[in-house]
Amino acid sequence: MWLPWQPAVLAAAVLAAVAVAFRPAASPRVAVARAFAGELALVLGLYALWQVAGQLSVMRVDGAIDRGRWIWHTEQALHLPSELALERWALAHPLVIQFANVYYATAHVTAVILVLLWAFIWHRDRYPQLRNVLALLTGACLVIQLLPVAPPRLVPGLGFVDAAQLYRQSVYTAVGTGVSDQLSAMPSLHVGWAVLVAVAVVLIGTSRWRWLIVAHPVLTILVVAATANHWWLDGAAAVGILVAVALVERPARSRLARSPAAGSDPVLAVGPPEPASVSVR
Repeated sequence: MWLPWQPAVLAAAVLAAVAVAFRPAASPRVAVARAFAGELALVLGLYALWQVAGQLSVMRVDGAIDRGRWIWHTEQALHLPSELALERWALAHPLVIQFANVYYATAHVTAVILVLLWAFIWHRDRYPQLRNVLALLTGACLVIQLLPVAPPRLVPGLGFVDAAQLYRQSVYTAVGTGVSDQLSAMPSLHVGWAVLVAVAVVLIGTSRWRWLIVAHPVLTILVVAATANHWWLDGAAAVGILVAVALVERPARSRLARSPAAGSDPVLAVGPPEPASVSVR
């Protein structure tokens, strides 16, 4: 089970205090540890915000099912492929749908953590952009998710099945409880994070094998639809937001980099103080 938001906030506060406590002029190793503590505090804070925002949205569930049904009709008008047909195919193959349930529950956060660690350790000069875009994407999606939208499995009369509940693999319990909110379908952070992870690895990495990461967003898009947790348009909206925040992040980071406060303190800076000397991977 994922970490609840309360201990995540506590850990973020402790790490932030540690980062502030060390002097900027300390030894290089201390400076790296200080920067790492600050970055981990930010990630934990975003994680806690993700969970808290879900609980806030379920306070206003009026119209969530109607909005979900509206998305369904809009997709039909656009002649998009049917999520229902995909789910029925997956349900006919028990191992496929059980794998999809596990992937949906675990891969999105795990992939984000791994790519952040990879960029921080081996590509310190590119890490700030990745971190900033992730923060902006998450924040923008969470604001929109305050308007509840039901996922396919919660819209009655369409034929969708709660595949995770069917195999007792669900991260959800009753609406408003569990790991995260069930009515935050639009936009899909699963898809947004997966696309960001793939773009980061492709643009930052140099290995010829880096293109294999493209399988992650493709699989995520299929999984969230096959498990009836998201509409196609949920993912499309998240990708659109990702593009928008990426365009905004670069000029904003450039202005912040010229700030005297950011330049004098590695915790406030847009990136760690020194790039890692480890060879590029």
